[in-house]
Amino acid sequence: MDRIDNYRQIVKEVLREYAQYRPATGAIDLETIFDEVTDHYELLAIGWRGKQRVHGCIMHIDIRDGKVWVQHDSTDAAIADRLVERGIPAEDIVLGFQPEHIRQYSGFAVQ
Repeated sequence: MDRIDNYRQIVKEVLREYAQYRPATGAIDLETIFDEVTDHYELLAIGWRGKQRVHGCIMHIDIRDGKVWVQHDSTDAAIADRLVERGIPAEDIVLGFQPEHIRQYSGFAVQ
């Protein structure tokens, strides 16, 4: 398995694990979206909390130019750290949700 295929597998495994959690309130499902053609991977929350509609992105990860870009992480679990634990080197992970001038202090790739 080449490096990018390995990254895809790790990203999908981690998102699938998070999709097993259930929100404490409401009738909310967690749904994974895996697009291997364009390398976009997301975890969405969809459902209802009382009379309020819930539909939003929990995590969004892309693979671009050989790097894993964490575009959005609304958890307190630090998804980038989980990706490192699974074998993706920190120098191949970009925290896309941070401004570029801040990334140099993150311990991860700048771009």
